[in-house]
Amino acid sequence: MSLGQIIRKKREQLHLTLDEVSNRIGFSKPYLSTIETGKVKNPPSDELLTKLEKILEFDSGLLLHIAHIEGLPADVRQEYESAEAENQKWRQIAKNLIDKKADANRLTELLAESDLNVEQEKLPLAPGRLVPVINKVSAGYPTDFNDLDYPVGIADDYIRCPDLHDPNTFAVRVVGDSMEPKFHEGDIVIFSPATEVHNGDDCFVRFAMPHETTFKRAFFESDNKIRLQPRNEKYSPTIVDGKRINGLYRAVVKYEKM
Repeated sequence: MSLGQIIRKKREQLHLTLDEVSNRIGFSKPYLSTIETGKVKNPPSDELLTKLEKILEFDSGLLLHIAHIEGLPADVRQEYESAEAENQKWRQIAKNLIDKKADANRLTELLAESDLNVEQEKLPLAPGRLVPVINKVSAGYPTDFNDLDYPVGIADDYIRCPDLHDPNTFAVRVVGDSMEPKFHEGDIVIFSPATEVHNGDDCFVRFAMPHETTFKRAFFESDNKIRLQPRNEKYSPTIVDGKRINGLYRAVVKYEKM
């Protein structure tokens, strides 16, 4: 998600018009529009971004950080993001070791000597959070599950996404057409295990036996039954015993394939 998209999303969440924001920060409406649509030729000034942070209730310095990263040359930016992804892997590995209390005394001593912060859930929300893309999910019939055998939070591919606080958030690529017209094959969907699931939510569904996954709307029926409802009317719903499901995670963000 680009700087302009982030600004526009937050402005709309606060129910502010471009006219209102323009009047409050002293910059023209057409110029703000070019920023939101990504058509601005030069990066916004630090002065403008600081004012937007205050008006749109961003954390201080957040927009400045995003703009400065976007202003990097493509090769430098790619190197930075690759390094950040690698750092995230090491933080997760260290945290897993601590959770398992493997040689804890020595590990704690080593961490105290370094700047490595393994308490990811306590970190402030970072711009463009790196969400691991674990694999693909079938928007059709359930298929064998494969999370690439990586620990939580680690993958070969990542996608940047702001405004997500759940450290266990993950992304998958959609395969099939059973969730059309809202979700199409090739879309990347982000799921949050920490988000509460309600009737009718679009969910990543993980089965215990057999070890399969699918992508469907979830409806809670009587007698601990769950109805998995495709959005595409060509497909019929499936009712399964709740005991068969060992993971039900709500979709929170969609990136469409253009």
